[in-house]
Amino acid sequence: MTSNKKIIYVAHCVLNQNSVLNGWERAKGGFNKILKQILAEDIAIIQLPCPEFTYLGEDRQPMTKEEYDTTQYRQLCLELSRPIVTQMKIYQENGYELKGLVGIGDSPTCDTLGKKGIFMEELYALMSENSISLSWVDIPPDYVENETDFIISIL
Repeated sequence: MTSNKKIIYVAHCVLNQNSVLNGWERAKGGFNKILKQILAEDIAIIQLPCPEFTYLGEDRQPMTKEEYDTTQYRQLCLELSRPIVTQMKIYQENGYELKGLVGIGDSPTCDTLGKKGIFMEELYALMSENSISLSWVDIPPDYVENETDFIISIL
């Protein structure tokens, strides 16, 4: 069996809802319905790190983008982005199709489309410096596993 050489990047909490703020979970474990869509297309999944969890731990309080927007937090997001972009370059150089990135709508860190989150700003800037372009899609803030439908348009 050979790889079909397709990859999608997902925000950390798509696979691990344990990383979100206590009480803000929208699924048990991960977003299984969304993951099934990706896997049904035989696309490999790469989980991005969770800067918020890394920065403030599991028992953190809700914060806005403006509250997270500090030099220290931006530096963390940039440091977490570097190995990801290095891997993206390697995959592209070896003929892989990078299908896109799934973010989290309204996240101060991982929103990719609206008021872009800080991690996504840093990741996107580094990708741009390295001539890497991806499609972006956000899981809507009102998505709740087994209560709401959402189709990943970039597959």
